[in-house]
Amino acid sequence: MDQIIYLVYVTSFVIGSVAGLVLSYKKYKSPFGAQKIDFAALVLAIIGWVLAVNSQLLAFVIPSYVSITIGVFLIAMVLGMRPGYGRYETVSGFAVAAIIWILGTVLI
Repeated sequence: MDQIIYLVYVTSFVIGSVAGLVLSYKKYKSPFGAQKIDFAALVLAIIGWVLAVNSQLLAFVIPSYVSITIGVFLIAMVLGMRPGYGRYETVSGFAVAAIIWILGTVLI
């Protein structure tokens, strides 16, 4: 059963990467991103990292394999964006997820 779950995670990452690349090529025309942060990508990164990293904290609401699958898909959409885009959003999303994880493990 674990191997199937891992296959689902990898498939979700690949599909998310392709979707992020396709969407970013439609949205951005220049090859390298400016210093601006894309709000939509930031929201996707924060939600994705929170779902993936804090899946055990959310287990009472949604099963962990479902939250990880959705989180990996959203993370891959931001990571799979056109080169030069999505890096600040990814770091910001990971930082927010790490803070929530630390607060969740300390307070519980």
